[in-house]
Amino acid sequence: MGRRYDPDRRQRIIDAALRVVQEKGLAGLSHRTVAAAADVPLGSTTYHFATLDELMVAALRQANERFGEMLAGEVELWESGSDLAGGLARLLGEWLQGDVGRVELEYELYLGALRRPALKPVAAEWAESAGELLSRRTDAVTARGVVALMDGICLQVLLTGVEYDEGAAREVLGRVIEG
Repeated sequence: MGRRYDPDRRQRIIDAALRVVQEKGLAGLSHRTVAAAADVPLGSTTYHFATLDELMVAALRQANERFGEMLAGEVELWESGSDLAGGLARLLGEWLQGDVGRVELEYELYLGALRRPALKPVAAEWAESAGELLSRRTDAVTARGVVALMDGICLQVLLTGVEYDEGAAREVLGRVIEG
């Protein structure tokens, strides 16, 4: 019997890896658990991703794209004179009020870079791309500070269980942006 043509298999494997991390954490991620979740043979996962690091890089890159697309899609934020701090605070609120499990998953992958050097460049990509977007409205140093502040706000909400306060986020983001 010949091979079955399956052009979406690689993507299904990445999606399955994201589900496994969301359900079991990074510690539960293996080629075997991903193959089972994707309903593909074990050899398919190792064919597309020789190492778990390669699979985690692909998963983190996909997770990063979600917020990056959300941020880039806020066209009015990038127009001069718009309320950048208010728009960013609203956007963070929408993101955090959405699928919290998905946000936790993205941060787990992002923070996985602390122990997995292969993930560090991908984690840096998100910060760099967000900083580049913010540099349309502010200087590069302030843009990096805003990215760090947004990360900090999200982590505090996720780790402490404190409810997201859009007004407070707008206030502190405004202080950083306005100097």
